[in-house]
Amino acid sequence: MKKILVIDDNPTMRDLVKDILDKGGFEITLAEDGVDGINKLNESTPEVVITDIVMPNKEGFETISDIRASNPQIYIIAMSGGGTMDKEVLLDIAEKLGAHKTLKKPFQPSMLLETVNSLLSTKH
Repeated sequence: MKKILVIDDNPTMRDLVKDILDKGGFEITLAEDGVDGINKLNESTPEVVITDIVMPNKEGFETISDIRASNPQIYIIAMSGGGTMDKEVLLDIAEKLGAHKTLKKPFQPSMLLETVNSLLSTKH
């Protein structure tokens, strides 16, 4: 079973993403911010990390950079609703920092599964 780490400060979004990915047959670990996410990443070494951008303590850009530096084999999907900023700009920056794919919140469950499966079907 493929492991996925979901990092988002919004508990409702974390649970929603978990429910979608559970139905897709993935093993899910949840984290509430980048600090928690990096700690859990080191415990479980997932194939994919899905991270929000705007979070307290350690935001998504720093989290993406840290993952890229320490675990370049892990696929990263950045997601954002933008908050007070333009989500297109945030997601563009995330890609420049090393995210393989991006998702704009809100997204359809099928889009999340399609994005994860497309990454897992490619080779590094």
